Parts: sequence; structure tokens; C-alpha cells
Amino acid sequence: MKTLIAVIAVVALAVLGFAFLYASKSSDTTNDVVVSGNSQNQNAGNAASDSAQREKPATQEQTPKMEISSPAFAHNSPIPSKYTCDGQDINPPLTFANVPSSAKELVLIVDDPDAPAGVWTHWVVYNIPPQTAGIDENSIPANAVQGTNSWGKSAYGGPCPPSGTHRYFFKLYALNSPLQLSPGASKTELENAMQGKVIASAELVGTYTRQTT
Repeated sequence: MKTLIAVIAVVALAVLGFAFLYASKSSDTTNDVVVSGNSQNQNAGNAASDSAQREKPATQEQTPKMEISSPAFAHNSPIPSKYTCDGQDINPPLTFANVPSSAKELVLIVDDPDAPAGVWTHWVVYNIPPQTAGIDENSIPANAVQGTNSWGKSAYGGPCPPSGTHRYFFKLYALNSPLQLSPGASKTELENAMQGKVIASAELVGTYTRQTT
């Protein structure tokens, strides 16, 4: 009887030993699978990140904005009376900057949106060569053409507000193809011809109040 009990005890111990070894190996295998899975996920994440960085487009250099200014007055500042009906009534000097290299023609329109009868056109100039750096005082660029202003003249007409302070917009446009307009075109005709051709624009605003005595 004692011998039988001893044999049963030995068998039970052996069974427990095998069960312990089996459990340990199963745990090691599971850990290996988890570690391997985490490593693969990390590698995949790194690969995706590297791919995204390679595919990210390079930052494009921005083209400077076209500008129009005048050495005679600052933006949103009074226009000297020399360039108005109270003075010599000649055009002020203007400077152009950052004209697009693809421009084929420049256009200048000067108007007054504060006029009692509606927008009053003071100057219309087109067919300005794109390489033109500005317009000198009392002149127009070589080969440029003047359109008709609201006085019915193909010339510059200076500020001459009937009352109060008016704003005068000097608007410069760069076109991607030349216009086919005869001299003396109105602002409306010019703007219609410019449709779909403007690739850049700039604006300078001056103000003027009539002198009183």
C-alpha cells in the first residue's frame, strides 16, 4: 500500500512539472509575438514617417507683390497742389516695382470714386512697356498710349474736387498679353479689353482738398 501511494505521488509530481514547463514556454512564445509585433509596428510607423517627409512638397518661394508709389506723396497722404487744378495740373512722378517677368504690357488708371456724379476718370494710360520702372513728372512712357478721361481729353487731369476731401486711386495692372486698342479708348473700353489678362495689380491712393482763400 505504501508503495502504491509513493508511485502515485511520483506520477503527480511529474505531471505538475510538465504542466509548469508547458506554461512557461507558452508565456515566452506570447511575449516574443508581442515584442515582434510592436517592433514591426514601430518600423512601419518610422517608414511611413520617412515616406511622408520625402513626399512633403518643398516650400515655394513667393513672388514679391507688384508695387506703385510716388516720391511726391505717400500712400493715403495728400497730393501736392502742383499736380492738381490748383497748381500746374501735371501728372506726379510714379515708381513701379516687382513687375512680373511674364508681363507683356502695363496699364495705369487714375480715378476718383468720391466724385458727386460717380467715379471720375482722371487719367488712362495703356500700352506701357513692361520693363518701365515708372513715369516721370509731366510725361508718359515711350510708346505708351493715352485714353480718354472724364473731361473727354486724352491727357492727365489733376484732382479738382468741388468740395471736401476726395481720394485718388492710381491703379497699375500687369497683363499677360498686349491689348489691341486704338488711342483714346475710354476706361470702360480698356477694362473690358483687360478681362482675363491681368496677372498682377497694385494701388496707390492720394487725397486732395481744394485750397480756399
